[in-house]
Amino acid sequence: MTKLITDEQRAQLLANGRQSLEQDNFDPAPVVKLFTPDAGATWLLTEMDPDDHDHVFGLCDLGLGYPELGWVSLAELATVRGRLGLPVERDLYFTPLKRLSVYAREAGLAGRIVA
Repeated sequence: MTKLITDEQRAQLLANGRQSLEQDNFDPAPVVKLFTPDAGATWLLTEMDPDDHDHVFGLCDLGLGYPELGWVSLAELATVRGRLGLPVERDLYFTPLKRLSVYAREAGLAGRIVA
């Protein structure tokens, strides 16, 4: 689980999680991008539940053409394997350029996350 996100990313995800509880229209940029190198799945994560550090929120795309916003378990992501058995990886070169709502709108139109 700790391999998927850095300590700095964890701190930012938690800060965003706390802020989202206080601000109704909170729309942060993604903190981290995770993906399966051999299966076409992508997750853009923005916040972590302050009461349950295993649950993170973001834009989830399982490569089936229907990306959606939702909660996911970091522990479960750590067990995911793609077609060739490769685990989920963190995109080391991802730099968010937009707010999550923009990524979600574009993903809905494209049928996949474009990031």
